[in-house]
Amino acid sequence: MSTSRGRSVLVTGGTRGIGRAIALRFAQAGATRVVIGYLRNDDAAEEAANELRAAGTDAVLVRGNVASERVVDEFASHGPFDAVIHNAATGVIRAALDTEDKHWDWTLNANARALLSLARACAPDMPAGSAIVGVSSLGSVRVLQNYVLVGTSKAALESVVRYLAVELAPRDIRVNAVSAGVVETGALEHFPNKEEMLESGRTRTPAGRLVEPEDVAAAVAFLCSADAAMVRGHTLVVDGGFSLLA
Repeated sequence: MSTSRGRSVLVTGGTRGIGRAIALRFAQAGATRVVIGYLRNDDAAEEAANELRAAGTDAVLVRGNVASERVVDEFASHGPFDAVIHNAATGVIRAALDTEDKHWDWTLNANARALLSLARACAPDMPAGSAIVGVSSLGSVRVLQNYVLVGTSKAALESVVRYLAVELAPRDIRVNAVSAGVVETGALEHFPNKEEMLESGRTRTPAGRLVEPEDVAAAVAFLCSADAAMVRGHTLVVDGGFSLLA
């Protein structure tokens, strides 16, 4: 992805798992600066930043909840960005009747509303040809166990993507989403049925393996490249064919 050379990129939730793979992908492609956001794991953040610097990129760390106005403003202060990737995700993993209103607010604000906040803060300074990508999941359209809050937030994220794609098109800013299948990252530790999910992913995926963080990063890189100039408001599913099966 040589088109990243000289570019400035923001990746929320960029210090672990999928976000880290995305950030490193841009760094390896020659991005001048990669700003990575994280919530609380300072050790993982420093490790990720050092990895980016070793790849020749200026790495900037921003700590805090992406749903916070302060954090969004701090992100924007490091712009303008050629690519904004909203990968940060959180949420309460519970059955629908066991959730509380505060769980809804926490999950929806960080996973969906934050994308809109980032667009408001960053898009005015983004150059023509730049891109915004939200990272979604299959739970946006499929019912997964204990996933009502996160799944709903991802559905909202994909809707925000479509609205932003139309509104930002006159500025020539592309907005899309990548929906990832089951990926073995630390995020799965919050699922009581983690092992069942992984086994299902391994045995039911037509491609014969789980999705890797690098697979998602490659899709994000494509959507941020000139090759995706006419891809707008789309959710690109990266799941090895898992969601195709009845």
